[in-house]
Amino acid sequence: MNIDPSRLLRAASEVLHTEARAIDALAERIDQTFVAACQLMLQCQGHLIVTGMGKSGHIGHKIAATLASTGTPAFFVHPAEASHGDLGMIRREDLLLALSNSGETEEVLRLLPVLKRLGIGLIAMTGNPDSTLARHADLHLDTSVDQEACPLGLAPTASTSAQLALGDALAVALLDARGFTAEDFARSHPGGKLGRRLLVTIADVMHGGDDLPRVRLEASLADAIVEMTRSRLGMCAVLDADQQIVGVVTDGDLRRHVDELGDIRSTPVERIMTPKPRTIGADELAAKAVEVMQHHRIQGLLVTDRNDRLIGALNFQDLLQAGVV
Repeated sequence: MNIDPSRLLRAASEVLHTEARAIDALAERIDQTFVAACQLMLQCQGHLIVTGMGKSGHIGHKIAATLASTGTPAFFVHPAEASHGDLGMIRREDLLLALSNSGETEEVLRLLPVLKRLGIGLIAMTGNPDSTLARHADLHLDTSVDQEACPLGLAPTASTSAQLALGDALAVALLDARGFTAEDFARSHPGGKLGRRLLVTIADVMHGGDDLPRVRLEASLADAIVEMTRSRLGMCAVLDADQQIVGVVTDGDLRRHVDELGDIRSTPVERIMTPKPRTIGADELAAKAVEVMQHHRIQGLLVTDRNDRLIGALNFQDLLQAGVV
């Protein structure tokens, strides 16, 4: 096979430009019908059921997933399976969003009598406003395109891009209308890194109680090293007589002063400690600790309560293990 790189690049560029033009044209057609569709979805007391066959079905899966993760209860039902029992998943209080570029997909049209009988609302997303599906829908969203990106005009390409883009537009518009926040998004994504960054707090990952490395200001450097070794956090808090934080000793401090330490049993910890160390509140997000450590190029932080009392400590490894980094 003789492969022409320039021809491959030209074909790719034509596809991207064709699909971009289709989406630009779609943006120009957004009108009050889109608003009405959003209002129906916001008023829905049940689930938004998304359905579609073939490539439209694949797009429908993604639209349903995006809606569900941004505050609109939604799931996908395969139209062929619906006719063989899965219609039981659809209730009277639900709303159906049906995708079909032609608007004549047999498996989707077969659902119409049942939907009408149950009084379930129907929003159609098609490329043919005069199609059977469009005419029987309560609302029709026009995703028609001038041409497919496929040079044969056969494979759904620009049309599916238009469906996907309009689905995203619906999801984001509804997200905004519901006042959906980043924290809300995280709660539906607890297993992902974004969810952990928005949900995990310092209190969730810090070491406290007996695991907290600390010594009094009058302690020797040897005492601090024992505490650092026991805790394996690479640091030790230094407290005054009122249990207030006055400093911290870290592995880095030891390395920087190794040539001048002498007898560590008689060397006061105050000699090499870093005074007024960086601290963070237990209620802060763990992601904030990442920012502080990276900005100040440190490997650990002491954790304080609202009265600036020491209650914990954590290092960068704790954040890695928590999946925050």
